[in-house]
Amino acid sequence: MRALWYNYLMKTQEISTEKLLNIIEEKDLKIAELEQKIQWFMEQLRLAKHKQFGVSSEQINVLQISLFNEAESTAELTVPEPELTEIKTHYRKKTRLTTDKLPEDIPVEVVEHELPEAERFCPDCDGELHVMGREIREELKIIPAKAVLVQHIQYIYACRNCEETSDHVPIVKANMPEPVIKGGFAAPDTIAHIATQKFMMASPLYRQEQEWKQNGIWLCLIGSSKLLLTGWSRYTRQ
Repeated sequence: MRALWYNYLMKTQEISTEKLLNIIEEKDLKIAELEQKIQWFMEQLRLAKHKQFGVSSEQINVLQISLFNEAESTAELTVPEPELTEIKTHYRKKTRLTTDKLPEDIPVEVVEHELPEAERFCPDCDGELHVMGREIREELKIIPAKAVLVQHIQYIYACRNCEETSDHVPIVKANMPEPVIKGGFAAPDTIAHIATQKFMMASPLYRQEQEWKQNGIWLCLIGSSKLLLTGWSRYTRQ
């Protein structure tokens, strides 16, 4: 009876040992597979970080840097360094950039800034101050376009003597220039301004109309193209 029980236990132990070895082998394979996956994910993470935070330029080779050290590598260390001489600092007047060009005949407006006579005394000894120099600063001032209403008053003349003695009174009118467009409201300067803004500055008529309204001038520019063509044809015929 004891021998049978011993054989049963030995067979059971052999089966359990075999199963355990199989389980351990399966676990080892699973662990190895997981380690490979972890390594792959870590490599992907490293590449992503390098792409996001890494330098965009190529890495500098140490051998390339050494090309700029030729003078230091070939220099003689026994030669003494040259003596340095201190040079006094100086100031150079800053000139206008060469790209800034103004016409030679541009009007110049001079604004002088002087001390009031009551302040022309030395702060240390109360002595009278005198002008020892001037500093000039230039700036460009743009004056916007200005609208002016021009009234042409034509005087009409008659003869007093004819009014009293004759049944025919001659009437003489003073010479007055004809408008660009008969019955039109635009002066030649206005038509020239509209044409310049439209054809040279590429400003449409409706935009010019809006700009005029901002300045308090309410004019309808509908038909201004016809106005421009009529004015041009009139002056080209003269």
